[in-house]
Amino acid sequence: MASRSPSYLPAAATLAATATAAAAVAAVAAPPRLSFLRAPRGVPRRRALARRYAAGAPTSSRAVVAPSSSSGSDAMAVVPARRGGVREYLEMARRRDGGPPRWFSPLDCGDAGGRVTGAPTLLYLPGIDGVGLGLIQHHERLAKMFELWCLHIPVEDRTSFEGLVEYVERTVRSESSRAPDKPLYLVGESLGACIALAVAARNPDIDLVLILVNPGTSFHKSFLQFLLAFLELVPEPFHLTTPRLLNFLTENFLKMPSSFVGHGLSLEEAGQTLSKLTSSALPSLTFLIETKVSTLWKLKMLQTASSFVNSRLHAVNAQTLVLASGNDELLPSHEEGERLRGTLKKCRTRHFRDKGHKILLEAEFDLATTIKGAGYYRRSRQTDFVLDYLPPTPEELQKAIDCYRILNFVTNPVMLSTLPDGKIVRGLAGLPKEGPTLIVGYHMLLAFEVGPIVTGVLSSAGIHIRTLAHPFIFDKNMEQLMPDSAYFDLYRVMGAVPVTGGNFYKLLSQKQFVLLFPGGAREMLHRKGEEYKLFWPEKSEFVRMASRFGAKIIPLGVVGEDDICDLLLDYDDLLKLPFYDIIDKMLNEGGLQLRTDSTGELKNQALHPIVAAPKVPGRFYFIFGQPIETGGREKELRDKEKAQHLYLQVKSEVENCIKYLKEKREEDPYRSILPRLLYQAVHGPNAEVPTFEP
Repeated sequence: MASRSPSYLPAAATLAATATAAAAVAAVAAPPRLSFLRAPRGVPRRRALARRYAAGAPTSSRAVVAPSSSSGSDAMAVVPARRGGVREYLEMARRRDGGPPRWFSPLDCGDAGGRVTGAPTLLYLPGIDGVGLGLIQHHERLAKMFELWCLHIPVEDRTSFEGLVEYVERTVRSESSRAPDKPLYLVGESLGACIALAVAARNPDIDLVLILVNPGTSFHKSFLQFLLAFLELVPEPFHLTTPRLLNFLTENFLKMPSSFVGHGLSLEEAGQTLSKLTSSALPSLTFLIETKVSTLWKLKMLQTASSFVNSRLHAVNAQTLVLASGNDELLPSHEEGERLRGTLKKCRTRHFRDKGHKILLEAEFDLATTIKGAGYYRRSRQTDFVLDYLPPTPEELQKAIDCYRILNFVTNPVMLSTLPDGKIVRGLAGLPKEGPTLIVGYHMLLAFEVGPIVTGVLSSAGIHIRTLAHPFIFDKNMEQLMPDSAYFDLYRVMGAVPVTGGNFYKLLSQKQFVLLFPGGAREMLHRKGEEYKLFWPEKSEFVRMASRFGAKIIPLGVVGEDDICDLLLDYDDLLKLPFYDIIDKMLNEGGLQLRTDSTGELKNQALHPIVAAPKVPGRFYFIFGQPIETGGREKELRDKEKAQHLYLQVKSEVENCIKYLKEKREEDPYRSILPRLLYQAVHGPNAEVPTFEP
């Protein structure tokens, strides 16, 4: 039986007029499980204990207060406690709550365990539906990265767009003054994205990071503009039958079976459950357009918001990430994302071809991973790729493994390591158990080895290797030249950092495992006939840094690129092609140049494409050489000659590792893919394929 849930009650010190207005709000049926909202810093918690909650709320529950509303009152609210999905979102949409817009933070976010130190604040601004649970599927992840607050706009609220902007702006200024050294994140979808842009335009000096999800700035190019004119003409009962209007609410919900149903159900059970949930969802969805007046109000507000923001885009100075769905039937989000990228000063885009307008409610989409992958997570005014980095979650690691699944299947890498006594064994038993450790090796063509090594070592040995990578994979302009703007995001999620002395120092100081390729782009994009040739600088770049922290140096040998492809056109060939100089200029002019003080081949670090022909796949072989100790040798290695001697020793060990693998692979009966497939057909697809005896 439904009980009366707490209305949005005023606090003890609230003005009588506000209390009367709040008391007039109709009570709604309480959801089965209730929790309370956490107050931001500065809101007295004693107000939370000033009221006993209505029937249905446990008297022992900790009451928590939400921030003040636009009218100046402090209101309390309840939301579902557990991390949920579309079901909870629809329950919230069904509720006929009243009152002004207000902030809330679900208890599971407010008291989240394991939140990182110095977490910035994230404010979620909902779309035109106003339901503040648009991030419900992301609460658990985001709560470990941010102080999360969500804006809820009741369905019957009539606050103007300018009023919403001012309300959010007051919160932004308050949070900025409280933590001036931290960024403030605004995540907005459709209408919420317009609010975020308006606040950013009015506050260019505040450090804001905008995450815009299918922004409503393209209203004038969408069918919604024509729908607005149409609804002004049709009589009241018929607006609900407009197909596009129903799609405005239901679009994408049926594309979220895992969100509705969960996992582990049979096809028949899943179908029955999805059917029931869909039927129960329709009343919640249609409530949002219950009256023609409400629908027209929302569309007119979006129209106003779009015009307001588009005239002020030039004033937006905030770091911005646009998430654009390619299958958005409401707004031309893909094209709008590109327009905003070219218009805003600090804007990047991420396109999701198969996602719809309600991308935040689609089960396969992960907002936290997207923010990390784009390099947009930071806890201070400047991005620190070492200190701000968050290790990959099991789901992110699995995604990385899946990304390299085909390459691993085709090449079936063999990993060898060397014990302290010099014995070579299959597996990773020879790797140190803890850092700081510096792994130095040969850079295979197109960096084929990086993904299998990083994911293989982490999944097998639990050792997270951080790669010092070329700065071009972090460059905004460079990512636009790739087939997908998110092409390098997985590298960042798995811990790649720009190769700089500062980052190298920080990683070793944190006792990390660091992967360094002294040959850089010159080795990775080598010419014909240069397979397995090292292009290392003459100076001992890394030895003294490693000795400063007593890091172990492990030589790394990799072999196998010549078994999967033949190089047809290298850089020398491309330079002979007509008009290639245009492409060369696009890739290299204005970019960060490495080793400009070097001479000869090492100075030629130009980035360029290659043309290669695939071969019947062979096999990859990786060997981690015998660790070289630098502990206790810091004073000794300050001497340039001794440091240079150790540097040449490491280089020689890498060459010996490569030579060893090239010789031993001739003894591998499973070097070619065909005998490997036959072996797995007999012993199972997950069976470890044998190789040569080390």
